[in-house]
Amino acid sequence: MKKDLRSHWSLRFLIIYRKMVTRNGMLYPILGFASCVAFLYMSFGDLKLSANFTKGPRFSFVERNGTQFFLNGKPLYVNGWNSYWLMAHSVDESSRPKVSAMLQGGAKMGLTVCRTWAFNDGGYNALQISPGQFDERVFKFTSTFSVSSFQEISNLHIEDGLDCCTVVAMSTFSQLFFFMMTTLSFWQALDYVIAEARQQGIRLLLSLVNNLQPYGGKTQYVNWAWQEGVGLSSSNDSFFFDPSIRKYFKNYVLTVLTRKNTITGIQYRNDPTIFAWELINEPRCMTDPSGDTLQDWLEEMSAFIKSIDKNHLLTIGLEGFYGPSSPKKATVNPEQWASALGADFMRNSNITNVDFASVHIYPDQWFHGLGFEEKRNYVSKWMHSHIEDCDKELKKPVMFTEYGLSDQNKDFQLSQREQLYRTIQDIIYKSAKKKGSGAGALVWQFFVEGMQEYSDDFGMVPWQSPPIYKLTIEHSCKLARIQGLIQENGNLKQLCSKRK
Repeated sequence: MKKDLRSHWSLRFLIIYRKMVTRNGMLYPILGFASCVAFLYMSFGDLKLSANFTKGPRFSFVERNGTQFFLNGKPLYVNGWNSYWLMAHSVDESSRPKVSAMLQGGAKMGLTVCRTWAFNDGGYNALQISPGQFDERVFKFTSTFSVSSFQEISNLHIEDGLDCCTVVAMSTFSQLFFFMMTTLSFWQALDYVIAEARQQGIRLLLSLVNNLQPYGGKTQYVNWAWQEGVGLSSSNDSFFFDPSIRKYFKNYVLTVLTRKNTITGIQYRNDPTIFAWELINEPRCMTDPSGDTLQDWLEEMSAFIKSIDKNHLLTIGLEGFYGPSSPKKATVNPEQWASALGADFMRNSNITNVDFASVHIYPDQWFHGLGFEEKRNYVSKWMHSHIEDCDKELKKPVMFTEYGLSDQNKDFQLSQREQLYRTIQDIIYKSAKKKGSGAGALVWQFFVEGMQEYSDDFGMVPWQSPPIYKLTIEHSCKLARIQGLIQENGNLKQLCSKRK
């Protein structure tokens, strides 16, 4: 389709060029030359204009050795955040600057890892339109052209009988070049997110599917199988046991991991900008509380990913609840319901191909009758339990990949959010000082200005909350000192020089 469109426009420009040369002396031949430039661009439009995206810092792959992450031979501890919306905001030109602003803002706070969605299944601006069918526009960023915008730039008016192509030929060379670039430039969406993150020195934890319905999730996969007449069940949990759906997901994983970034030219599986892959956000299989169904799926999919990509780390995306066979189900889980969700932190995280454990922290979602101090004390117990598990039994790092406090709580005060964040970050810092398995934490979630429709009761613009902003930078600097990175990193050196 793209080549047919290019051929059509190329022919139109050649016709106009001949008319200008025969009728209009020297001026239109010059403008005709501009048309030929456009013709050449359209003929070879697949060439990348990616010079600005190849000058980022040199990256190495993050590795794991026992209970620690390592980067370039040194232990790595992560202070990071969630911005699930990065790919969605890289599709449209008007919103793409928000992605750059967020990644730049994260870097200015000394943050090193951002967790974001690498999926959008079905629905608006879907990356995967149907099983195995992808919208290249979402992998890529497309800049579109409208006649009205061209009129604004060129101050030309399209009169009756004068089509857009003729207006282009009548414009100046610079106007024509702008039109050419605006109409036919393809800037990548998910490609762009990865390339821009690299430029800012940020690594990405990319999640591959949602257990929940937003952005499609496992519900969309089940609907696809049902619509095609191959689904075994209409239950959402058939995502985990239906052979057809497993094939759908494997095809998606294969496509993403082997994707060649059209900006950097690097396959995703070979790009160290990606910190790790996350199999699924908050998996639950409540139709099988024994946990066997989910365990089988995790074992199969983790092995599949590692057969394709041996460079990157892999985690699951668990909430961290202990399963029915764990003695901690009664002493550490928030309530009895948490052990009947079909997930089991210890059993799931012990899978060979899972490199590090993942845990979420939402005390105000799990408890409704406790006061703030009781919730904060519980968070401390929750974190220490999982760090102990990874130190002594799993022998793997643990990342607390989501934590937050809702501003919809009846007694909410912004100072409570600061206190909870400080508690979480202090526990990570103390584990890091002891070379323990507490490898990092990612706040849910950060935005930039003008994104209210994407926010929830946990979201914030960090620089609009001075106490949170200051706390975040302080934690980045404390972790950087443990790792000996401040003198090696110009940004950290400047950021942390006044925070000793």
